[in-house]
Amino acid sequence: MAAAGAPDGMEEPGMDTEAETVATEAPARPLNCVEAEAAAGAAAEDSGAARGSLQPAPAQPPGDPAAQASVSNGEDAGGSAGRELVDLKIIWNKTKHDVKFPLDSTGSELKQKIHAITGLPPAMQKVMYKGLVPEDKTLREIKVTSGAKIMVVGSTINDVLAVNTPKDAAQQDAKAEENKKEPLCRQKQHRKVLDKGKPEDVMPSVKGAQERLPTVPLSGMYNKSGGKVRLTFKLEQDQLWIGTKERTEKLPMGSIKNVVSEPIEGHEDYHMMAFQLGPTEASYYWVYWVPTQYVDAIKDTVLGKWQYF
Repeated sequence: MAAAGAPDGMEEPGMDTEAETVATEAPARPLNCVEAEAAAGAAAEDSGAARGSLQPAPAQPPGDPAAQASVSNGEDAGGSAGRELVDLKIIWNKTKHDVKFPLDSTGSELKQKIHAITGLPPAMQKVMYKGLVPEDKTLREIKVTSGAKIMVVGSTINDVLAVNTPKDAAQQDAKAEENKKEPLCRQKQHRKVLDKGKPEDVMPSVKGAQERLPTVPLSGMYNKSGGKVRLTFKLEQDQLWIGTKERTEKLPMGSIKNVVSEPIEGHEDYHMMAFQLGPTEASYYWVYWVPTQYVDAIKDTVLGKWQYF
């Protein structure tokens, strides 16, 4: 039977809207317990998803390993943030350096750190903690603990160079220093003899000439006491006789270690000469006013170059 007030086959205006409204807004019936709990859970999930980007993740409980791994004892200059550090006392050359260093770093890396602190090259370091620290093992592996004392032994390159000066360089320096000394004839110990002047009975000299030894003794010279002295060369006995007014000393040629001489300033045709009888300069026997022409022959004869004429 058709609704009152509407022709057959026609709908009353607003019927579609009402139908849709009825369909979508059907009266809610009471939910049973299971349905209510499911609906509440779905609503909670939707709300949590909406707030997920705004709220931080819940804090991890104390003692959680992941949380402890993110804790650092500090950040070392080597960029060790997030790594477990230990406090070390680096002791070198009576100086202590307090540093923080990663526990999982190797002995080789520790040497680089020491180099940065002290300037001591790694190759010259001996790093010790209960023995020599291996370069390929970590501090953790050798059981280094916080507060440990790390002893370092070694010398810088400058220290090594200062100690290990080449011998030839040292000898050159000594020779240069010796060359700076004033001439022998100006030194006080010799000056007191030379100031007496040339002896009146000294043998004549021939400047610029070299002669063989005379067959007679060289005489008219002074010794370091200012007394007269003569030199006799006994080639057949391999001896040098040094005679003074008091006595004559007979010296084997082989016992004389060296012969030195120097021209006398202002009288270059005469030399002052010394025979080295022992290991030091104190053993030199000085003779003054030796004629220059015999100097080379005396040296050659005494030191083993015989003069055969």
